[in-house]
Amino acid sequence: MSLFKLHISLLVIFFTINLKVNSQSIQKPNLIIILTDDQGYADVGFNGSDQIPTPNIDRIAANGTVFSSGYVSYAVCGPSRAGLITGRYQDKFGFGDNPLYAPNDSTMGLPLTEQTLGDYLQAADYKTSIIGKWHLGAHQTLHPNKRGFNEFYGFLGGGHQYFPENLTLKDEFEVRSEYGSYRTKLLKNHSRVEENEYLTDAFSREAVSFIQRNHKDPFFLFLSYNAPHGPLQATEKYLKRFSNISNEKRKTYAAMVSAVDDGVGDILDLLRELGIEENTLVFFLSDNGGPTADNASDNKPLRGKKGDFFEGGVRVPFAVQWKGVIPAGHTYDHPIISLDIFGTIAGVLGARTKNELDGVNLIPFLIGENKNAPHEALFWRNHKVDRYAIRTADFKMITEPKQQYLFDIKSDISEKRNLSLNNQFQLNDLTKKINSWKSFLKDPLFMGLMEDEAYSKLNPDRFGKKSNE
Repeated sequence: MSLFKLHISLLVIFFTINLKVNSQSIQKPNLIIILTDDQGYADVGFNGSDQIPTPNIDRIAANGTVFSSGYVSYAVCGPSRAGLITGRYQDKFGFGDNPLYAPNDSTMGLPLTEQTLGDYLQAADYKTSIIGKWHLGAHQTLHPNKRGFNEFYGFLGGGHQYFPENLTLKDEFEVRSEYGSYRTKLLKNHSRVEENEYLTDAFSREAVSFIQRNHKDPFFLFLSYNAPHGPLQATEKYLKRFSNISNEKRKTYAAMVSAVDDGVGDILDLLRELGIEENTLVFFLSDNGGPTADNASDNKPLRGKKGDFFEGGVRVPFAVQWKGVIPAGHTYDHPIISLDIFGTIAGVLGARTKNELDGVNLIPFLIGENKNAPHEALFWRNHKVDRYAIRTADFKMITEPKQQYLFDIKSDISEKRNLSLNNQFQLNDLTKKINSWKSFLKDPLFMGLMEDEAYSKLNPDRFGKKSNE
């Protein structure tokens, strides 16, 4: 073959490959995030549960990849969700606490400086919806419809009653206490609605409806269940599945997880029926570890619980599927974090983000193009008690003013052996990394859930409707 013909052949190959890449990028994948609330690490089948069957959640794992070292960016709900929805460590923008329910306070929630995943995807011509729990601000300027979501069905606070007959408050201005917000009627965008179903079933129903109405366009569904967060409430339909569990708290918790699993099954079945299963990227995770004493969740073999920086607080059940792209039935062991969901979506779509992300695109790592670890280190801060944590490939360090822990986390997942006394070099190295990360952080912008009483004293008009509303 002449050099000229060889040159032409190479050009043809180059443009053919380019054409395929470009044609693939034109068809934007649908995007679904399924987030549970306070679910234990061990309470899914793909992490070994033999007491609570989760066959539908397990389908995501079987169809895709399980993250055996999958983390969230904080150990309680609000900050964890702020990290997920921005792709950034929430302490970089002052979201260091669980926000209070304060409908008159425009600073109590996700700052307007932050681009949400909804904002990003609306700009990319996606139809966007969040269903379920918001917990990123109850003021009208912080409402989901103002933060990148075309549709919202759910509630604005940190938790909710599950039985519709308990939803007796007609709007946010009838609330008179933080936990009174659990009894508000649900919102459909900005309008209060009468709901007649058990809350988890209602959210699953609305998720199915959104997909049915929008499957011909690229869509983003954030299905933000509040189950199995308290109060522990389940219908007989789900309770009777667990007659073998004598502990009433554990039985109700199991029933609540089972209700979620049914909803996940409805969604996965619908994707297949509509013929869009292979063009839909689906993530499943919990927003933090289980609060074991409160809701009878199980974090085994992890140490600790919700609120801790031990593994039981921040390491969660986490799986992803994208059939035909991500390998099926695999386990990925390198540490990843919920911030990577935004990073992955931005990497797939290629459009620039408003702010620099801390999450990375996981796809090259999952398909074997990149053999390195996605992160050199992952970080956590609890500003209230001056507690920090760092996870690297091999080590985990937790540091407090009067206590320090160092674990060989790869061989000691249960964090039983504190190695801090004999590893000063390793401690110094990890401390240096934390101090570098700390330089990017901000003080909290608002008072948090633990300051409920103090905040109410400083804001006596916290719940009453203002004349200009």
